[in-house]
Amino acid sequence: MKTLIKNADITLTMDDDAQELRNTDILIENGVIAAVSNGAENADTVINAAGCVVTPGLVNTHHHLYQSLTRAVPGGQDALLFGWLQTLYPIWARFGPEEMFTSAQVGLAELALSGCTLSSDHLYLYPNGARLDDTIAAAHEIGVRFHPTRGAMSIGESDGGLPPDSLVEAEAAILEDCIRVIDAHHDASEGAMVRVGVAPCSPFSVSRDLMRNAALLARDKGVMLHTHLAENDEDVAYSLEKFGCRPGQYAEDLGWTGPDVWHAHCVKLDGPEIDLFANSKTGVAHCPCSNCRLGSGIAPVRAMRDAGVPVGLGVDGSASNDTGNLAAEARQAMLLQRVTRGADAMSAREALYIATRGGAEVLGRPDCGQIAVGKRADIAIWDISGIESAGSWDPAALLLAGPSRVKHLLVEGRQVVADGVVTTIDLPRVIERQNQLAARLADL
Repeated sequence: MKTLIKNADITLTMDDDAQELRNTDILIENGVIAAVSNGAENADTVINAAGCVVTPGLVNTHHHLYQSLTRAVPGGQDALLFGWLQTLYPIWARFGPEEMFTSAQVGLAELALSGCTLSSDHLYLYPNGARLDDTIAAAHEIGVRFHPTRGAMSIGESDGGLPPDSLVEAEAAILEDCIRVIDAHHDASEGAMVRVGVAPCSPFSVSRDLMRNAALLARDKGVMLHTHLAENDEDVAYSLEKFGCRPGQYAEDLGWTGPDVWHAHCVKLDGPEIDLFANSKTGVAHCPCSNCRLGSGIAPVRAMRDAGVPVGLGVDGSASNDTGNLAAEARQAMLLQRVTRGADAMSAREALYIATRGGAEVLGRPDCGQIAVGKRADIAIWDISGIESAGSWDPAALLLAGPSRVKHLLVEGRQVVADGVVTTIDLPRVIERQNQLAARLADL
């Protein structure tokens, strides 16, 4: 099956030479980019990209998809991180398999409409029979590339942790289920649609033993590791009080640094921790909107990038954002670095690089994140004929003046969004069911 993207006004390749091509055709064959040229070829399907900017699909490196069922909960709207969690834990404890599946469909469809072709997910609670398999099934239906992580919480309130005891699991059961989901779903091959990671929730909800054993298990299985780290001042204070060290030292001591690890947030990393991450090539999922929403602070992304830390973007959970638009996230990342470091601290093009190739590198996907021959055909097509780009002297500067929703989106060469509409599911029906589930949770 051949697909031709024809006559793209501008193609931002994010390749090794940072090429920006004019009036370009992109030929896709069997899910892979076969040619990038100015000469049209025969194809089974032709997508007209005249009047459009073409980019690699955006990559989301941190999410809690289940939280799309608890957006704008009144008790959590103005709370800091720990208080926000304590407000929402009792609601999440009432979830089950249908809530996990439907919320993941909604969250992934929202991401797709914002240009995202590859998303991770951090699911760390499994009430009432819910399993990671529920979100994997949802991703399969939507058609996006997926990197779910088997999260966990093992220290409840009675043992000095933050989550209620009803949401924690025995550590032996956690590790056993990690093995189950990896064996059932992880695909290490190039072009994989599903890869699984191991992701104990955070230093304040699991034991040091679980963190250490999870790292050993993940490396034995050849999968990546993910958790939250240094999200705000409370997080750092907890680490100093409970472990006698800063979060970066805690991570290093337990085997949680290296190119097979990425940490969410890292708002409060200091200079030595940034150097540690740079030297070990430990990745960071930067979540600017969530960090603003919860008042956590502004992550030192400019310093991280300058030091050589791999950085991608994450929308974070929809209960702390409370939306899931990855294009908007990239713009916010750019603006926050300018607030702290000056207007020349981050360009629109650099922020878009972080949102595409940067995220792919963080997730260990060199086969994604760029438009080049031999790479996977994960492609976003942005219509610049609309009002958002009207008057723009540089249409390629999408994050300054451009649409935040795609016209077309292809994943592995398959069209997931066409003319601004998700093609793979009945989205209005899914939204209706999501609202029914949310209303039911609110009434319980």
